[in-house]
Amino acid sequence: MHRRFEIATSGPGLYEFTGDVAAWVAGADAEEALLTLFIRHTSASLAIQENADPEVRSDLTEFFHRLVPPTTDPSMSYLTHTYEGPDDMPAHIKSALLPVSLQIPVISGRMALGTWQGIYLFEHRSRAHRREVMALLR
Repeated sequence: MHRRFEIATSGPGLYEFTGDVAAWVAGADAEEALLTLFIRHTSASLAIQENADPEVRSDLTEFFHRLVPPTTDPSMSYLTHTYEGPDDMPAHIKSALLPVSLQIPVISGRMALGTWQGIYLFEHRSRAHRREVMALLR
């Protein structure tokens, strides 16, 4: 079974879509399976992260912004891929550092996530996007 999830973003940050995936898995009637999620973009990534405190999401966004700032930052003057905007090449670097696919066990028809774990799309670009995540349940 497979499905395409579309996630709208409005700039850098983590966008939770656990509920959408959980509803799809529940309706799939799969007792035991492996769920694979794959993002079809090179400037965003996926993450399993805490979903209780929103400060975790904002702190992660800020950390990666400081780790890989825009090309307008003097520390990034060595970058040559700059014609798509000051956030583009840094977004590719962040995507290379973070996962673009996730695997989650499905046990008794439910994702075996921990109590505080959620599934997130991590947007690395500054402007709004419509991102696609492919899901495969086997």
